[in-house]
Amino acid sequence: MDTPLLQVNKLSKTFGSGHTEVRAVDDVSLDVRRGELILMMGPSGSGKTTLVSMLGTLLRPSGGRIVLDGTVVTRLGEAALPTLRARKIGFVFQAFNLMEALTVEENVLFPAQLAPGGIAQAKPRADELLARLGLDGRRRALPPTLSGGEKQRVAIARALINAPPLILADEPTGNLDSQSGQEVVMILHDAAREAGCAVVIVTHDPRVEEVADRILWLEDGRLRDRRDEGHAWTRCPVCGMRVDEWTAQHVAEHAGERAVFCSQRCRERFVENPVAYAA
Repeated sequence: MDTPLLQVNKLSKTFGSGHTEVRAVDDVSLDVRRGELILMMGPSGSGKTTLVSMLGTLLRPSGGRIVLDGTVVTRLGEAALPTLRARKIGFVFQAFNLMEALTVEENVLFPAQLAPGGIAQAKPRADELLARLGLDGRRRALPPTLSGGEKQRVAIARALINAPPLILADEPTGNLDSQSGQEVVMILHDAAREAGCAVVIVTHDPRVEEVADRILWLEDGRLRDRRDEGHAWTRCPVCGMRVDEWTAQHVAEHAGERAVFCSQRCRERFVENPVAYAA
């Protein structure tokens, strides 16, 4: 079997220390192969953006290892990371992150400055991408004149300009209407299938689930495949919130039964008076 494009081993990220310590990503391991489209889902505050920021080398992990296309990126110094990102990783953000003073074409070509051959060599690929994404007639337009769907297509073209093997998309449909969001998802899907990229999408959007090869669930910094056996939802007996039993960190025993809670506060309330909450 071919070696995974992206290999993540026991990755963690901790903020703060002592009683203020927060473990945003907790011992995550993951393999991603070329041509795969993976969804990373989970509640707000679960660590998704922190994890994808580490995968994209925008944030240093507290522990663990990331190997991208044969390079152990967690060993690289800060000076080497911009070139690695430009050549190996394409980013697509919810807020588009286009430079408003540059035209569509200039935005798409901007990352090519750090690639071999520079902008001159990337120009034919930019022409191809603009045509394929329906932006050829908008190449001289400035971002403020574009619709949300057009802006996101420009952002995708920019992410693809250097033909990176890995595309990371953080909530790419979050600011789009239904039709534009579906178009963006299918463009990313085609990038995985036709260009052989690995695509990791962080999203809350259930419309994306149908085209994914895998759906990973992140909660309390811990990751699992939603297709794994044993995954189950339950309800916090105190507040009724839905809780993932596998990732639950707040539990208690009562009358020989295991109870799972959404938070330490709900657990404490239960322990103080279990009879009031026991089914």
